[in-house]
Amino acid sequence: MPRIGRLIHSVHKAAAVIRAGGIIAYPTEAVYGLGCDPQDGIAAARLLAIKGRDPGKGLILIAADATQLEPYLLPQDPGITARAHAAWPGPVTWLWPARETTPWWLTGDHDTLAVRVTDHPLAAELCRLAGPIVSTSANLSGQDPGRSAVEVDAQLGPLLDGILEGDVGGRDRPSEIRDVRTGEIVRA
Repeated sequence: MPRIGRLIHSVHKAAAVIRAGGIIAYPTEAVYGLGCDPQDGIAAARLLAIKGRDPGKGLILIAADATQLEPYLLPQDPGITARAHAAWPGPVTWLWPARETTPWWLTGDHDTLAVRVTDHPLAAELCRLAGPIVSTSANLSGQDPGRSAVEVDAQLGPLLDGILEGDVGGRDRPSEIRDVRTGEIVRA
């Protein structure tokens, strides 16, 4: 196996890198994700630049549990909230109306924020230690996302502050995206 210069073996160290303003790649349900502290505008801008992602698209925020997401989201009718929570933890990302205090780099050109409570054990532990984190596929825009630390390193390695070693989950495709208000599937 090729040597990866920025490989991180400890989820505690990965969380420390995020808390210090760094950008890491980490395994999720289907692919490796790129993540940073969602409150750190400099880290988010750097992540968007590394990926070559249009800031207007917004970013996904993942968490270990729904309470970590509450500061970013407008309260919804209990039935709507129950529908979203019934799908978590799991591979459903909800487009949820965002609070006005939610940073623009997370919502992009939208009034919603894409959020998910992850069921990937390593990603969930990372969120327990670092708080909710940005989650976008670990690839250059238009390229295939990495499904291993080696693939991520080959495409993005020198641009990152670390790659958390671990296996991705068993899903073939990234998470389904739904509108929390309507239940409509935006991405299958």
